[in-house]
Amino acid sequence: MTAEELNNIANELRKHGRFVEAQAAAEEALTTARTDDDKKQEARALTIAGLLATSVANFPGAEGYYHQAFDLYQEQGNTSALASVTGNIGYVHRALGNFDKSLEYYTQSLTAHEEIGDRSGAANCIMSIGTVYTSLGMYDIALEYFSQALSAHKEIGTRVDIANSTGNIGVIYRMLGNYSKALEYMEQTIAVFTELGSKSGIASVKGNIGLVYENLGNFAEALEYYGQALAANIELGDTSGIARMTANIGNAYLHQDDYSNALEYMGKALAAFTELGEKLSIAVTTGNIGVLYAKSEKQDYNPEKAEEMLFQSIALLEELHAKPHIYIYYKSLAALYEKQERWKEANEYNKKYHEVFEEIQSEEATKQSHLLEHRRKIEESERDRQIKLARFQEQEKILHNILPAQIADRMIDGEKTIADSYEHVSVFFSDIVGFTKLSQSVSAEELVSMLNGIFTQFDQLARKHGLEKIKTIGDAYMAVCGAPIKVDNHAERTALFALDVVELMNNYQTNSEDKVMIRIGLHSGSVVAGIIGENKFAYDMWGDAVNTASRMESHGEAGKIHVSEEFKQALQEGPGLSQESPMSLHFQERGEMDIKGKGMMKTYFLEKA
Repeated sequence: MTAEELNNIANELRKHGRFVEAQAAAEEALTTARTDDDKKQEARALTIAGLLATSVANFPGAEGYYHQAFDLYQEQGNTSALASVTGNIGYVHRALGNFDKSLEYYTQSLTAHEEIGDRSGAANCIMSIGTVYTSLGMYDIALEYFSQALSAHKEIGTRVDIANSTGNIGVIYRMLGNYSKALEYMEQTIAVFTELGSKSGIASVKGNIGLVYENLGNFAEALEYYGQALAANIELGDTSGIARMTANIGNAYLHQDDYSNALEYMGKALAAFTELGEKLSIAVTTGNIGVLYAKSEKQDYNPEKAEEMLFQSIALLEELHAKPHIYIYYKSLAALYEKQERWKEANEYNKKYHEVFEEIQSEEATKQSHLLEHRRKIEESERDRQIKLARFQEQEKILHNILPAQIADRMIDGEKTIADSYEHVSVFFSDIVGFTKLSQSVSAEELVSMLNGIFTQFDQLARKHGLEKIKTIGDAYMAVCGAPIKVDNHAERTALFALDVVELMNNYQTNSEDKVMIRIGLHSGSVVAGIIGENKFAYDMWGDAVNTASRMESHGEAGKIHVSEEFKQALQEGPGLSQESPMSLHFQERGEMDIKGKGMMKTYFLEKA
């Protein structure tokens, strides 16, 4: 199998959660790509390997894969893939708790997506930045980013992304204690997920609604939503979701003093978390069971079991350095010992509780100080990014003004050398008759104004008929049809454009009421086109068709359209012509002429029939 086929298999297996098989396919794809020196598929295999490492929480490994992929994408000039993999690195740093680094990479990814015009990718980056600020506890800033993401996704119209953004806003309002707003956004999210048939989305939001009602002290309503979320997760086979909702149900029963049901659900949650290997959740659930056994009003009050479970929880939390949880269970142990009048142990754990609590408060103050400094840096970075983006957009606008849109886009995408061959095009040349004499009889301002007025109208007619202006040199105007966008009826379009130009000039007069006459030459053939220049770019065209069209113009007559035999054939016999147009045109044979640089040629004057 080819590296591309192996990558496709690896990606499909990854999407279906078959990570071990996917990893094997990705490794084989990587080996094959390197053997075949296929850099494109090598980069893709590394990206898939990074996604797989992320899926199994191997974040250092994921970062290594992503950086290798980044280097290859950079070599290839693949700006879209670079933007995506930069965002992936940002995700890894968020998972590792390196929030400064995460924001740095997400911001780079956002800028890259904006520069290539990927609005969806940019909106997702904005949402990712919001998740980092959520992790930092900076909910006001997170809300700003989630709101920006929601507006962007609404403009794009992707329903699932709209739902995700709305759901994130709901979570932030819960964190801020604005429960009515939280419920409003969460209900909107459920409505969209229901329309989309997203069972996993519905399950996630219902769990969040349960948390809102638990925060409100409405445990009966919380249990209702937790139950619905649990049922949905069971149907989906989402073991992590099942464990979380089971634990939430146990906690809600504990708040209602329904100790029997609380113990049942906490026990089930502990078993599920143990199977999943989620250490923090194991430690917290074990501690909560210990608290439950320590309640003296409980029928099967069991201080020995409570002490055992609390010790297990504290040991695991100390291993995880989870201070915000440890001090809670220190306090629970102290309270248990006080009930048993074990004053020495009670004092020991009260002391530990206060020490850790003070450490947390001190660390929190330091964290807030760092966050304020970090926010200042991010705001500076955002200003720099906006300035850079504005400059880029201005440069992009200028490129689109001086180059064909398709060529400008290729340059923006990083294409270094643009040179294309076109087998079938029609070239237009025009020149003002007696321009030298005319230029001597008017002021410089009048001359420039006249040329600008004439050529602006030429430009409008060129757009009307689908021609691309190549350049003006003095009083000469050159345009082409069939490049850079290939069209079959290039001769027909060019003929109609030329006739419109003749009609325009027949009715044109200078300010002094002098007539301005032009010669026009048309020819069909092949050309080479490309970008020349390093700082001042120009899209130009070369080849026999260009030279011959120019000769048709210079050997023509004032007020007439001089065309070659090849142009006549392209117009009458070429593909893609409308049935009426060639019939409405007339070719007046001019006979054979000696054309400079070409020899004897049979030529015609093109007229309306």
